[in-house]
Amino acid sequence: MARVKSGPVRRARHKALVTRNQGYKGTRSKLFRRANETFLKAQWYAYRDRRNRKRDLRRLWITRINAASRLNGTTYSRLIAAMRVNEVVLNRKMLADLAVRDANAFAKVVQAAKAK
Repeated sequence: MARVKSGPVRRARHKALVTRNQGYKGTRSKLFRRANETFLKAQWYAYRDRRNRKRDLRRLWITRINAASRLNGTTYSRLIAAMRVNEVVLNRKMLADLAVRDANAFAKVVQAAKAK
């Protein structure tokens, strides 16, 4: 049986990966081994950070809500507790959006939460 050599296939695979790494500095965009290491690491960071993004955005929303609620005479934790008691149902993303874009509407939400 004839022996199969991987020359053209390997070259194509290497070239495809090196092409994908254009824009990286130095050997990371030139040499296959360094390019492969960089690519695998980049894929791992992308996977990890897709989850971390959700965490970071929630922290940002909470910070914005807290800042806006302090302008309205309460704190974040008291506002969320009051909303729960008075059955005002708004998620943190929408609350933060109201706090940034429409301060009057946010103030009305705070008043509705403090109603009882």
